Parts: sequence; structure tokens; C-alpha cells
Amino acid sequence: MSRLKSPFPDSANFADVLQQLGNVSPRRIRLIPSPGTATERDVTRILDRENRLFELVDGVLVEKVMGYRESYLALRLGHFIAEFAEEHDLGLPAGADGTLRLMPGLVRIPDVSFIGWDRLPSRECPSKPIPDLTPHLAVEVLSESNTPDEIQRKLKEYFLFGVVLVWLVDPNRRTVAVHTAPDECTLLKETDTLDGGSVLPGFQLPLKKLFEHVGKRRASSRKTQRARGRTKE
Repeated sequence: MSRLKSPFPDSANFADVLQQLGNVSPRRIRLIPSPGTATERDVTRILDRENRLFELVDGVLVEKVMGYRESYLALRLGHFIAEFAEEHDLGLPAGADGTLRLMPGLVRIPDVSFIGWDRLPSRECPSKPIPDLTPHLAVEVLSESNTPDEIQRKLKEYFLFGVVLVWLVDPNRRTVAVHTAPDECTLLKETDTLDGGSVLPGFQLPLKKLFEHVGKRRASSRKTQRARGRTKE
């Protein structure tokens, strides 16, 4: 099977690719298949053979990287959502390896997602590895590997293709940014309560309960920060 033609112009360099993807670290970019030519088949093949998660963006495989703390928060929040959704028969949640096709050639993997029954008329969990579904709710737990430009691009994509609500969980600041549009946001602090809006009506979660076992990361010394800067360069 022949590969797709790269969406990038012949004059593009690697810096152009990274910029288009949101200035992500080059360490997260898979070079084989060549950036711009990857397909959904590559996403599932690598997951099966290497147990590594890659999103597919503009024909580029971008690795989904999560630390232990981020994974814990995603699992904990997903547990609260799943428990509430089952009790009120609202729909199905998915975890941090739930791949979703927002459009042909665009595969995203929210850390937590929720899809209501109106988008699952069969009321059954999709059997395809990458279902053609847009969730009502998408949750991203921010990690050190995420960049502001990457998150902004994800926000635009999510709402463009029908996501109703996006929660950005920040473990460092212990906050949740509740987005109802890419540029419409309410920032909740640890003393506030997260609600499910129109997606999960009646859902209430005190953020203190979400973050209660999450310690604050210690600030690095200036010497360590300078060393990291030299390493990245």
C-alpha cells in the first residue's frame, strides 16, 4: 500500500513541522514512517507491537507521553465520571488510551473522554480500534511535555469537530480550566467544585478531593534549570 503524499510543502524543514504541531519536542515525533506520511494503521501497529501511544496529526505520529502523576489524575477523574455516568445512565467514558478519529487523518487521545448515548445510538462500546467518534467531554491532564501552542491547537480541533466541554487539569497549579470554547474558559482552583455542565448534569466534584493525594512538585534550582536549558538546546 503506497503512503500518502506529505501535506507539508517541499520547502518545509523539521522546524516547520514542529511549529505546525504546536512546537512540541522533537523527541515526541516518530521519524519512521516519515513525518507527513503516517496513517491510522501506523497508530494501531505501533500500539500492538510496542505498547506506545501516538496521536496522528497532519500525517505525523506524535507520541502521547504521561508521567505517573498525570496518569493517576486521569484515572481518578475517569473513575468519578464513570461512576456518575453509570448511576445516571448517561453514556460511556474512556481512559488515556482511548483513541478517537475526529476526522479522517486526525486521531486524538484525550486523557479522559465521555460520549453520551445520543452519539452512541446502539448503546454499545465501539469495537473498532479507532472509532469515528467525537466525545462530548475531553480531558487533558497537562504534563511537562505539553506546550501552550499544542494545547491551543487541540482546543480548536476539539470544538471544531463537536466537543462540548474540555477540562484542562494542571497538576502543578492544582487547577482545572473549564473550556466551553477555545477562548471561553473558567479557571477553577483547588477550593472550587467542578461540575459537569450540560454534558454531565448534576455532576459535582470538589477539586480538593481530586488533588488530595497529589503533592506539589518542588521548584528546580536555578542551576538545575540552566542545566536543563543547555540539554534542550
